[in-house]
Amino acid sequence: MRLTESSTEAPGKPDAPDPAGTLPALGAREAAGVVADVLLPVLAGGVIVRRPRAMSLVERTGWDRRGVERMRTLRERYGPGPLPLTVRGRSYAMVLDPGDARRVLLETPEPFSPATLEKRASLAQFQPHGVVISGGPERTRRREFAEQVLETHEPLHDLAGRLTDVVREEAAVLLEGAERSGQLLWEEFDAAWWRTVRRIVLGDAARDDATLTAQLGALRSAANWSLAGPRRRQLRSTFLARVRSYVAQPEPGSLAERVAETPAPTGTDRAGQIPHWLFAYDAAGMATMRALALLATHPQSAVRAHEEATAGNPDSPRELPFLRGCALESVRLWPTTPLILRESTAQTGWAGGTLPAGTVFALYTPYLHRAEPAAPYADSFAPEQWTAETGQEARANPALVPFSSGPAGCPGENLVLFTVSTLLAALLERHAYSLASHPQLRASAPVPATLDHFTLCFRVQPRTL
Repeated sequence: MRLTESSTEAPGKPDAPDPAGTLPALGAREAAGVVADVLLPVLAGGVIVRRPRAMSLVERTGWDRRGVERMRTLRERYGPGPLPLTVRGRSYAMVLDPGDARRVLLETPEPFSPATLEKRASLAQFQPHGVVISGGPERTRRREFAEQVLETHEPLHDLAGRLTDVVREEAAVLLEGAERSGQLLWEEFDAAWWRTVRRIVLGDAARDDATLTAQLGALRSAANWSLAGPRRRQLRSTFLARVRSYVAQPEPGSLAERVAETPAPTGTDRAGQIPHWLFAYDAAGMATMRALALLATHPQSAVRAHEEATAGNPDSPRELPFLRGCALESVRLWPTTPLILRESTAQTGWAGGTLPAGTVFALYTPYLHRAEPAAPYADSFAPEQWTAETGQEARANPALVPFSSGPAGCPGENLVLFTVSTLLAALLERHAYSLASHPQLRASAPVPATLDHFTLCFRVQPRTL
């Protein structure tokens, strides 16, 4: 990867900031360090769909930890930034300060657009009309439609009763197999998760439509390559037609039914928003298994989670605040979006100078969530920081953005957290878990910077009633 620099100082030293001028880019040496320790592990692991071999490599080598330490060192040396660097002729700026992060996210989409060149090239592979890569009035219409269908601001979706039934039914099938074998592996969980997701989003008829999921997986694999990837237009057309067929004959109680029933202006492409929801739910599956791993290795939290899982009527929709906190901690500790990108549409001013239009602002969430000075829990598992009883201190911390934030924050956050917490409750209600893999994950040690979900393995035992 070729680097260029705008600084005239020696390698590793940026020019002194000029309040009246443009912030200088990092020198070539330090820019190369950011690429090697921050950008490459993200790209290697897979931005749009995770690569198992690369995830294993990142975990074994501690690559993510090096990225966090690299950003900590740069902040200590240069202050809160943002820190510009040039990669292959493209201007980036690493956002290190939580106040700056909040500004970038709140001032979206103008002047900080989520539709970066990189994202447009990637996501167009399977969601050419998705909100994330839309702009102007189209983005506004599509975002409003998504929020209406997903009931963005409601902790319990209107379909929560039906969704609870779906989650618990699929959890029961998964647990039958786990009881027979005495263990739970990622492959088994992943198959059950996708059956659940297809039923929630598309209806019961899609439960066993593994072909649709495989098509989406192939398109996401191509999307990993962004601008360098081949255009899979025929496959995309086939996949989208399959999605649209479920909306054309929507099943009661599914999101597809809500898509079909919710009016929207011409150009919204209502069914075309569904691929992003399927994509987002994949990351939620990773977060669920990682949250289970945290609970399996932190006994005090596991007791509290079990108490919440068995309180009240498990067959009725519940908010489950502690289990939601566990899900949020899973994403805080291992962000499913390690780089949040925004591309400026105009020149922007910062302490010490300006940055030109077209700068890609990068929020490296592993650093913000763990090493930024305002993130007090760092490498600890602290689900209680997300609950109302502690004043939701994490929610007030601009460094913590597990579901992004601002006008482009995840519109399905509440729906995803409801799904994950309901599934965790179903898994924990009558079964106990110990982690058979990943001995480095334990209550007495800092939480590792990477947890390869592909290799997770649990011992499963029915609880004595």
